[in-house]
Amino acid sequence: MNTNDLTSAIIGAAIDVHQRLGPGLLESAYRVCLAYELRKQGFEVIEEQPIPVVYDDVKLECGFRADLIVNRQVVVELKAKSAIHPVDKAQTLSHLRLMGLRFGLLINFHEVKLVDGVHRIVNGY
Repeated sequence: MNTNDLTSAIIGAAIDVHQRLGPGLLESAYRVCLAYELRKQGFEVIEEQPIPVVYDDVKLECGFRADLIVNRQVVVELKAKSAIHPVDKAQTLSHLRLMGLRFGLLINFHEVKLVDGVHRIVNGY
């Protein structure tokens, strides 16, 4: 499956979760439910993956945690807040850089229509 198909499938699963749960819950609830939906569809999903920060000889074992990593190709960062800020996009891009991945999705579940809260992030674009 190519990356565009994979990100489309992730977005579709997120829309399903959002339609059933609606906005207003904690980010952790959306993470668990989205991971469940993706696994039902046969995707490999890693939750809360620690991402080390390495600077020369300094290694911080858990600088960040990626909410979801799907098929070891796409980082999915979930938010449940009134608005996405530039720092949220920068955080997702940092995760991609530190993991050596190219594609990420930033999804804010506090939107009335989830598609308004979906942002594709590309490392090296």
